Amino acid sequence: MRLEALDGGDAGAVSAALAAALDGTRPLALGFTPGAGDVVPEGTAAVIATSGSTGVPKRVVLSAAALRASAAATAQRIGSGQWLLALSAGYVAGLQVLVRAHLAGTEPALLEGRFTPASFVAAGDGLGPGPRYTSLVPAQLATLLDAAGDPDVRRVLRSFEAVLIGGQALPPALRERVADLGVRIVRTYGSSETAGGCVYDGVPLDGVRVAAVDGEIRLSGPTLADGYLRDDELTARTFVADATGARWYRTGDAGTIADGRVAVTGRIDNVIVSGGVNVSLDRVERAVRTVPGLEGAVVIAVDDARWGQGSAIVAARAADPAGPAASGPVAQGALLAAARDRVADEVGAAARPGRLLLLDELPLLSSGKPDRRAIAALAAAHAVADTSPGG
Repeated sequence: MRLEALDGGDAGAVSAALAAALDGTRPLALGFTPGAGDVVPEGTAAVIATSGSTGVPKRVVLSAAALRASAAATAQRIGSGQWLLALSAGYVAGLQVLVRAHLAGTEPALLEGRFTPASFVAAGDGLGPGPRYTSLVPAQLATLLDAAGDPDVRRVLRSFEAVLIGGQALPPALRERVADLGVRIVRTYGSSETAGGCVYDGVPLDGVRVAAVDGEIRLSGPTLADGYLRDDELTARTFVADATGARWYRTGDAGTIADGRVAVTGRIDNVIVSGGVNVSLDRVERAVRTVPGLEGAVVIAVDDARWGQGSAIVAARAADPAGPAASGPVAQGALLAAARDRVADEVGAAARPGRLLLLDELPLLSSGKPDRRAIAALAAAHAVADTSPGG
């Protein structure tokens, strides 16, 4: 079957085309323009272009059955009703908001223009009576929490039966702030390859199976993608069959499973070598985010002529609303010292970050996730601004 390209940023167009996509008559290409050879199998609903967390471009083939299974399992877990779309429909999390609304027989509320507290409130007020739901990334949640002094923002946030939070780990400070506000959040784990979040608050959705193989989280069940468009080699590496013939998705995430609950510790490949010791930058980032003023920090590694290849660098906003302002070398030095001490205690001395890069704004991808490549480029450009040695 041939694909029809749609702009994922045009939520209205994607929503209008969804019924035909889900019945298999009009499979959608989201995030790319299909070529003459881009033919998909019967039953395909959408192909989503994504680089995931690895930066490697991929085109994920999702069947209508997988999208429907994911939406049905979500409804079984948290309920069904009206949905507010605050994400791009070109990403699986945004697309699934539309699928859930469609299967619930409700009209989704589409946020107009740029995401702001005001546009979120306007979209929320456009929903009718009954159970309501939405899906956000942590950066959007932080924006709303920063504006929660506005009674309308508080009112709309509290009106949702559940706010799904995915895309990246939620910093502990944000979890505490949202709990204090009385907003019910559900942390989700999944990817385009699993038709969106398939593990909620650590517990797999009905029908989803989880396993840890050599420290890597693997997922199985009816929500799995068919594979990658025109990339049989990557499909074979990523989707593997067990002895019973069941397909499993190799997530590339490190983690554990205890009493049926999934705990993700980071990317298997997000590791540097410091002083001969393997250091997980995901663990470093989690430790750094517990420091007041660095709750939204991002930890990256760059090649650094002064401190050595693979130095860990903390990037943060110059004045994070969740913590004290960090202006001037004294405040910056104190924040870096606090981060280094916290990392030494929780991860080890070899993992201590070498620099703190303060930015007016952290670059974000259109999905709302930190743009780690752009941050790394800024860090390299600001290498001369080092204020403390690494190691």
